[in-house]
Amino acid sequence: MRISESIGPLGELLAVWSAPADRAVKLPEVRASRPVRVTVHVPEMAVAARIPDFRLAHPTVQPLPDGRVLTVDARCTWRSEGPDRNAIVYDSDGEAVAEQTFGDGIDHVQTTRNGEIWVGYFDEGVLGSHGWGDDGAAPPVGRSGLVRFSAELTEQWRYPDSARAAWGHILDCYALNVDGDTAWTCFYTEWPVVRIHDGGVTGWRNEIRSATALAVRGSRLAFYGGYEAYRDRLVAGVLDDDRFRVTGEYRLVLPDGEEVPRDARVFGRGADLHVVTRDDWYRLGLEDLPG
Repeated sequence: MRISESIGPLGELLAVWSAPADRAVKLPEVRASRPVRVTVHVPEMAVAARIPDFRLAHPTVQPLPDGRVLTVDARCTWRSEGPDRNAIVYDSDGEAVAEQTFGDGIDHVQTTRNGEIWVGYFDEGVLGSHGWGDDGAAPPVGRSGLVRFSAELTEQWRYPDSARAAWGHILDCYALNVDGDTAWTCFYTEWPVVRIHDGGVTGWRNEIRSATALAVRGSRLAFYGGYEAYRDRLVAGVLDDDRFRVTGEYRLVLPDGEEVPRDARVFGRGADLHVVTRDDWYRLGLEDLPG
């Protein structure tokens, strides 16, 4: 049974598989040990590795250099004796070689080709939950909403105060797209389109609310998703001066015309949106949309 999927920096699909009996793990349990397989598809399966002692309940998996894989749990509890280590790196033999704490409330994890790790947090990771931010506890790791870690799992950068003054606080990182060495995000509450490159932050005003994925290439951009009435919405447009200008609005459907299943996952990587359903993997590129 597939318990997790994500898209890597080369557009590859990564998946974590477990026996059906191991799937029902209660939140926020992150120390349930069980064997899993990690597979990489390009689109055919190119790599499969077994991890015999896997302790994360709700993982995202991403590739790192030298055949290693990063696994990150969405939930993480702070304890006085030490917080959960919810970021674990495994080598190609399935052995854990590094562990670190990335904090609670993780919504997105995307790595670059050279191993930089971008992590976007939802509101509980920003404001504090599972002990984080309580009296006597450490502040939430994700209090800035967006953090970049190195391949060695050390913090390199976080969304700065200067960007908050210009574009607002990240209370919930709704969409994240890491393309090469550049990260793009759109977040609650002001919903700007924000680009981070070489530590510099540039933003554009935006009227599209609650999108959960974005694709971007140059000045072209597309948003996917939204609150219930807009869950399959696809909005295309351009970054024009200081704002995102809409050029077309569509409903995304599967190639046979059927609606995108509610349990499908949609990821943005570079100029592509990847739709992963229970049985299939689809890619929609900006080049497939009207100019």
